[in-house]
Amino acid sequence: MGAIIIFLQNAIRQGICILFGANGEILTEKSGNLNLGVPGMMYMGGIAGLAAAFMYERAVETPNAVVGMLLSLAAALAAGALGGLVFSVLTISLRANQNVTGLALTTFGVGLGNFFGGSLSKLAGGVGQISTAVTASAYRTKLPLLSGIPVVGDVLFSYGLLTYLAVAVSIVLSWYLNRTRQGLCLRAVGENPATADAAGINVSLYKYVSTLVGGAICGLGGLYFVMEYSGGTWTNNGFGDRGWLAVALVIFARWRPLNAIWGSLLFGALYILYLYIPGLDRSAQEIFKMLPYVVTIVVLILTSLRKKKEDQPPESLGLHYFREDR
Repeated sequence: MGAIIIFLQNAIRQGICILFGANGEILTEKSGNLNLGVPGMMYMGGIAGLAAAFMYERAVETPNAVVGMLLSLAAALAAGALGGLVFSVLTISLRANQNVTGLALTTFGVGLGNFFGGSLSKLAGGVGQISTAVTASAYRTKLPLLSGIPVVGDVLFSYGLLTYLAVAVSIVLSWYLNRTRQGLCLRAVGENPATADAAGINVSLYKYVSTLVGGAICGLGGLYFVMEYSGGTWTNNGFGDRGWLAVALVIFARWRPLNAIWGSLLFGALYILYLYIPGLDRSAQEIFKMLPYVVTIVVLILTSLRKKKEDQPPESLGLHYFREDR
C-alpha cells in the first residue's frame, strides 16, 4: 500500500505542472490561436517567480513567506502574460506564422530562463546555490487537518497551494467556456471568426485576451515546478519535456479542461512509470517516457475516425483572420 501511495503522490506532482500548461493552451486554442510557445512561457514564469522571491529574500533580513508568495505569483503571471503578448502581437497584428512564432517563443523562453538562472546562481555564490527557502516552504505547506487523514489525506491533501490552484483553474475554465456568454463568444471566435465578427464580437480582443491569460496560466506551471516541485531551486533545462507534454495533453483532453485534470494524472503516472519497473536499461527507459505521446496519438486517431464535432479542435485553429479578408 505504501508503494502505491508514493507512486500516486509522485504522479500527481508530475502532472500538475503539465496541467497548468494544458489549461493555458486550451484557453489560447479556443480563440483559434495555436501557441507552441508553452514550454518557453513556463520557463519565463518559473525564472521570474524564482527571481522575485530570491531578490526579496536577499533584500530583507527577515522575509515574510506570504509577501514572497505574492511577489513570485505576480512575477510568474506577468512573465507568462508577456510571452502571450509577444505571440499575439506577432501573429494577430503582424500575421507571422503561428507555428514558427510559437517555436521561437519556446527557444527564447528556455534561453532566457537558463541565462537568468545562471546569473542568479553566480549572484548567490555559485552554480546550484539559488535558494528561496522561506517562500518555497510556504508553497509546499500541506492542508491542515485533511493531510493527516490516513491514505486519503496522503493521496489527496498532502500538496501545496499551487496543486489545488491548478485544479481550481480547470474547473473555472470549464465553467467559463461552457456556462458564460463570454465563453460562448470565445468559442465562436475559434470556430468561425468571420461569423463572430458579423455578430458584433470583437475578434481581435478575444484572441488577445485569451492568449495573454493563457500565457499567464502557463507561467504558473513554471512557478509550480521551481517552487512546489523543486523546493525553490533552479536547474538549467530542468523542466525537461513537460511543456510539450502539456501541448499533448490538450489533444488528449479533447480541449476540455475537466478532462485535463485526470489526463494530467495519467500523464504524470506514465512519465514516471519506468522508475518503478526494475531492470530497465537506458533505451527501455526512454521508450517508457514516450508513453504519454503514444497515448495522445492513439486518442487523436480515434477521435479523428469518430468525427464527433465536440471532440475536434477549433475549426480556425492556427489560421489568421482579418476583417478585410472576408
